[in-house]
Amino acid sequence: MMRLARGQKFLALFASGALLPLSLAPFYLWPVAIASMAVLFRNLQEQSLKQALAKSLVFGFGMFFAGVSWVYVSIHEHGFIPAPLALIATTLFCLFIALLFALPFTLSALIPQKPASWLIGLPAIWVLSEWFRSWIFTGFPWLYSGYTHTETWLSGWAPIGGVMWLSFLTALAAAILSQLTQPHRNQRSVKLASLAIAAAVVSGYFLQQVNWTSPTGKNLSVVLIQPNTDQNKKWVYSELEGILQELQSQTQPHWGADIIIWPEAAIPTTPKNVWKFLDRLDQQAKVNQTALIAGIPTYHSSKRLFFNSVIALGANRGQYNKTRLVPFGEYIPVESLLRGLIRFFNLPMSSFSLGDADQPLLNIAGEKIATAICYEIVYPNLVASMAREASMLLTVSNDAWFGRSIAPRQHMQMARMRALENAKPMMRGTSNGVTALVDHRGEITATIEQFSAGELSGNIAPRSGQTVFSQTGSWPIVILSLLICAGLIARRRIAAA
Repeated sequence: MMRLARGQKFLALFASGALLPLSLAPFYLWPVAIASMAVLFRNLQEQSLKQALAKSLVFGFGMFFAGVSWVYVSIHEHGFIPAPLALIATTLFCLFIALLFALPFTLSALIPQKPASWLIGLPAIWVLSEWFRSWIFTGFPWLYSGYTHTETWLSGWAPIGGVMWLSFLTALAAAILSQLTQPHRNQRSVKLASLAIAAAVVSGYFLQQVNWTSPTGKNLSVVLIQPNTDQNKKWVYSELEGILQELQSQTQPHWGADIIIWPEAAIPTTPKNVWKFLDRLDQQAKVNQTALIAGIPTYHSSKRLFFNSVIALGANRGQYNKTRLVPFGEYIPVESLLRGLIRFFNLPMSSFSLGDADQPLLNIAGEKIATAICYEIVYPNLVASMAREASMLLTVSNDAWFGRSIAPRQHMQMARMRALENAKPMMRGTSNGVTALVDHRGEITATIEQFSAGELSGNIAPRSGQTVFSQTGSWPIVILSLLICAGLIARRRIAAA
């Protein structure tokens, strides 16, 4: 009977974790996150280190298996791995990320086992779990609970504390809910925490009305090209000419725009192999006083390194090289051991190198643009550091790797949060969606249909200035969470002495 009860608890934890992604895009059922996290918090009370790790691991596995199992599409459909092996690989990936999620929750066994400590300690540990995942092994900052408030009043806090502060508030609400289910709860602590949440929600509404940045006075016309290139044909050499012709055909009617954007790796070869094509584009863009920004892999001959890049042609020249690479997608860890082992480890362009950490911003039409390629847009601090001196944000991506899964919509939601955190408008160009223009409040102002070829025309109003988050990043809430945990652990040790 004891084993059965334990199994039921683990099943409930797995199910609760699996429900959490429903609070995020494309579902937006934000209260689900609070209920889901409350189940985990209730089960972490009065547990040993081993029990806390096991329970949070099960919860995390449910969360990631439901929320990021779209990696199966990349592994199976584009990595050409048989379905059973792809399923095993996806499961192992989700287990590994779940372990990284779970490790910080062992701290829950070290704090005082009292309601007041759980109310403040568990939200702090949740933030540390998200922060830990943002940098360990290059990071996997996906499924942050703060994204559930992209469209609630709490979003008003994003320009101050960023997504992790919203995660803390979400976790605090979950901790309150977990205490309400207990017969011997600390009434005073619950009331104080509830008042704090209520104050945060109401003040969030008023913070939404604050203009953290100012218009520069310009209004630029922008065209984003969505080519919808078949991912399985993209890197086939015989398809290259047709791909270039289609890009040029889509672009031809729009040379009057101030900025034209092609998505990540829109040109599936290095500039050396298509220099005549690029030269023609450059000349045409100059004649029309247009800036063409195109995703393309580049090669540094003296360093013998490949980069995932965007280049600017025409009215303004420039280049940005990606600084955050996707493990196994853009580089292979322990390459000497894995390269060639299975076909998945030989994906096209999986030998990129890191771009320099300090690169000049693209300067287009007299405005500076902070650029993030694909995966980089999910790193709050990285984007904030670039956005300080920028008046616009640009992200290009190739989400065709994830098929018709929920991944592109999740990716879009995270991009919207970056615009909101930094109060700067964003241009998002993708290969097959979600292609969109986003204003400085994180609202999508224009978009086009996914999984189709098309061009999105619109206007963007650059903005100058900095938000609090642009200046500080996530460090205030991370440091606060560290101090809370350190203080609670020290308090327990003093009490036990």
